[in-house]
Amino acid sequence: MAVATCTQCGAQTAEATCAELFERLLALDHSRQPPWGPLHGVAVACFFLQHPDHPLAPHGRNDPNWAFLQAYLAGGQQALNAMIEVVRRRNSHRHRRRDGQDRPLFYAARPMPQRRAPTAFGTTIVDVAVDGSFPARGYELRVHAPGVASTGVVYDLPVMGVLRR
Repeated sequence: MAVATCTQCGAQTAEATCAELFERLLALDHSRQPPWGPLHGVAVACFFLQHPDHPLAPHGRNDPNWAFLQAYLAGGQQALNAMIEVVRRRNSHRHRRRDGQDRPLFYAARPMPQRRAPTAFGTTIVDVAVDGSFPARGYELRVHAPGVASTGVVYDLPVMGVLRR
């Protein structure tokens, strides 16, 4: 089998492309079963930060998954759950401003930078997938790594070992 390099994240893939792995991950995420379901927004944000040209990637900078990732990295699953609950409550016809306008569903603590993403990351969806099956054991730790890698590289933060040179 030939090994290919993803042009967006730099991952070495042989079995499946990053896009194919993402589709497998979405199927697990949408089952809503732990450990995949509760980390859906985090995994999606990491993938789109590393694959901004994917057809499903948000083209605007006001993406809820980015806010979910920031909440998760700042306070873990508890902070992520709290933010998701706020978004659920605000995603209601009863939650309008007095002037009739919708309130924003979320407020990202830090806006996404207005520049192209790097093309090499220390941890990618290939690492999270392990053998392509996204095993439950250790999944949360494997998802956390690309979150740190993505935000560190995108913001030029001093996160060790995240950018391959």
